[in-house]
Amino acid sequence: MRIGIDVGGTHTDAVILNGDQVIAATKSLTTADVVSGISNALDDILTSGGVRVEQIQTVMIGTTQFTNAIIERKSLSRMAAIRIGLPSGRGMPPMVDWPDDMRAAINAQVHMIHGGYLYDGYPLADLREAEIAAVIRALKKENIKNIAISSAFSPMNADPEIKVSEAILEAIPDAQLTLSHQFGRLGLLERENAAIMNTALLPFATKVVNAFLAALKSRGLTCPAFISQNDGTLMSSEFVRQFPALTFSSGPTNSLRGAYKLTGLEEAIVVDIGGTTSDIGVLQGGFPRESNVIVDIGGIRTNFRMPDILAIGLGGGSLISDDGKTIGPQSVGHRLVHDGLVFGGDTLTATDIIVASGARDIGDSTKVAGLTSHLIEAATDTMHAMLDHAIDMMKPGGQSLPVILVGGGSVLVTGDLKAASKLYRPDNAGVANAIGAAIAQVGGESERMLSYRSVTREDAIAEVTAAATERALAAGADRETIRAVDIEETAIPYMDEGATRVRVKVIGELRA
Repeated sequence: MRIGIDVGGTHTDAVILNGDQVIAATKSLTTADVVSGISNALDDILTSGGVRVEQIQTVMIGTTQFTNAIIERKSLSRMAAIRIGLPSGRGMPPMVDWPDDMRAAINAQVHMIHGGYLYDGYPLADLREAEIAAVIRALKKENIKNIAISSAFSPMNADPEIKVSEAILEAIPDAQLTLSHQFGRLGLLERENAAIMNTALLPFATKVVNAFLAALKSRGLTCPAFISQNDGTLMSSEFVRQFPALTFSSGPTNSLRGAYKLTGLEEAIVVDIGGTTSDIGVLQGGFPRESNVIVDIGGIRTNFRMPDILAIGLGGGSLISDDGKTIGPQSVGHRLVHDGLVFGGDTLTATDIIVASGARDIGDSTKVAGLTSHLIEAATDTMHAMLDHAIDMMKPGGQSLPVILVGGGSVLVTGDLKAASKLYRPDNAGVANAIGAAIAQVGGESERMLSYRSVTREDAIAEVTAAATERALAAGADRETIRAVDIEETAIPYMDEGATRVRVKVIGELRA
């Protein structure tokens, strides 16, 4: 048996799965300390499912805490950013385009030193021992131990990052380091940004992981625990302590994986409707389609793997205009159970419209008896039109696909959607995100720029696959089950020597 938990901004959802069967499921309010909400959810499902804690083999947790820390500029630690790339890049120092409040939140010490490579392996410059020593003195002077190291084209040759990290650890043994080549893609600025954000989260990551494990232990759960990452796979608790940034957008990803599990559809569009937004994503081969563009996290450009998600301001708590023709993006969010009309509040929300239409029995329907049929019909039509438009925007090549509705707000859709070839409303759709967490596998990804003139295509793919496999093993995968699920080759025509960007993603089962 597995437990899947997804900690959202409004609800903490939890399920117990016995193979493919849902034994118990619950939605409890997310608490300010998060841990209490997890504990409450665990109590609910263990009691209602009649399951003993020793029957649980693994626990999988999805969380938005690290994303929220970046967006809200909270729980971030002071750190240092070291870029290895001089003499190039001097005019665009680290964090050059960051929002002022984010720069202030981490108050980073910035260093730029010589070194790094070009895409073809040609060195930009040699590392200079004197520069490295000066950086270490500056770190010691201000007692900075959280450090991000980024080097030009380090996914091609990581030696400069490794050598600088070794020198720092020799001088500061308890330093916490993020080397950009370990999880970023090609593109120095965006990879550097991801490494810096990850480093600023490291102390908070230790606190969060310890809190999660304490919540499980307090309920007698001593089995292994894993955290969801943003490509629909898992990582061990120790791996999360090193790479908390890999959890960004894991919530929508879990919902897509849960939708796949509930329906068995490998190719579909998933609409996850919550209290504030509807997240629309695409399943390809049973996994979320990844974004191929720069992804903005809290106003900061990054380029590591993220699901391709379109979010629109439609949820159960969305505010409705007087004529019903405008919905959201403002929402009462988690205060729906206090502010919505059917709950005794004074705010007209999307949930009130659905109750007034007679389609759902939520709260006290007498509180919305005075709404006019014209308003109800207009608002209902607006909701469906918003979703149809968003689905059309996400269709791969305009191809018509089935649509799976999940999330607690999926009750808002009372009829068919014109943009869907077929509409699915699976059982347990309200906790699809927790189910997605519970079924997740372990993955790894690697990327290289290689020349097919100097190495065969087969050897190039094998090299990148081996690197991705090592990352999956580090995250907790069973070597015997690892397989490649995505191989992407992009020719770079303006570069010499037939340069090709090769990216490989692998997945495997959890290591016993």
